[in-house]
Amino acid sequence: MNKLDITAIVLTYNEEIHIRRCLESINEYAKKVYVVDCHSSDRTREIAVELGSEVVERDWPGNQAAQFNWALDNLPIDTEWVLRLDADEYFTQELIDETRKRLPELALGVSAVVLPLGRAFMGRILKHGIVNEVKMIRLFRYGKARYEERMMDEHLRILEGTQTEFRNKFIDDNRCSLKQFVNKHNGYSSKEAAILLDAEYGLTLGASDQGELAEEVAEKRRQKAKYAKMPLFWRSLGYYLYRRWVKLGVLDGKEGFLWDFFQGLWYRMLVDAKVWEAKKTCGNDKELLKKYIHEVL
Repeated sequence: MNKLDITAIVLTYNEEIHIRRCLESINEYAKKVYVVDCHSSDRTREIAVELGSEVVERDWPGNQAAQFNWALDNLPIDTEWVLRLDADEYFTQELIDETRKRLPELALGVSAVVLPLGRAFMGRILKHGIVNEVKMIRLFRYGKARYEERMMDEHLRILEGTQTEFRNKFIDDNRCSLKQFVNKHNGYSSKEAAILLDAEYGLTLGASDQGELAEEVAEKRRQKAKYAKMPLFWRSLGYYLYRRWVKLGVLDGKEGFLWDFFQGLWYRMLVDAKVWEAKKTCGNDKELLKKYIHEVL
C-alpha cells in the first residue's frame, strides 16, 4: 500500500523493548522514519536500522523539546507532514485507516492534527478514569509547528494555520517494570513540582510567546493554574478519588487500580511534598524559589 507523505521522528535512549512495535506501526503509513538516538547502549539502533529507519546519534540537550526542534532544523525533511511519536507509542489500526483517508483531504489551511491518547498499563488498555480526556498535537505540516522554548511542560505550538482533530487513538503502552516506573516518576515529580510553583508564583521558567498554543494545551495550563491554588495534599487525594470513582477508573481492574494509585495518588502526593519542601525552605521569595528549582529540584 502507498505510504503517506509523512516523515516520522522518534527520539530514543535504550528503547529496545518498545522500538520494534513503534516502528513496525509507523512503517505501515509513513514515507520516511528518523530515529534520533542518544547513544543507546542496548539494541535500539540495531533494531531501528533493521526496520529501515535512518538513525542519527546526538547528545542529549537536556529536554525533548530541544532535541525535537534540532531534528526539525537539521534533518533533510522533504515531506509535507511530520509525525512525532515516542518509542513506547503506536497508532492503532483504526487511526492508521483514518489517517490514510482524511490526511490527504485536509485543506491547506489546516496545519496540525490533534490525536486522542489512549493509555495502556501493565499490558492492559485502560478504558476509564481520565484516559479518555488527553489529546495532543503529534502530526503537523512541516514548518507550521514547533516545540515552544520552555524549560519544562513543553508542547507543540502552531506557528501558522488551524488545527483539526481525528477520532481514533494512538496508544501509550510503556512496558517498563514497576521499579523503572517509580524511578522515572520520581524524576517527573521534581519537574511537576517546578511547574506548579511556576503556576502559583508566576516565575516564568523559560516561557516563550512565539506561536499559538493549541486549545487543548491552553486549557490544560488554565487547569494547572487552578490546581496550583488548591490546598496541598488534599488536592492530591481529591484528584485520586475523582479519577477512581467519578471517572470510573474502578472498572479497569487491578491494572487500573495500580495506575490510579501510582500515577494519580502516590505521584501527586510526592509532587505536593516537594512543593511543600520548597516553600518551607524558600518561603514566598521568588528568587529563592527559582534558585531552589534549578539547584535542588
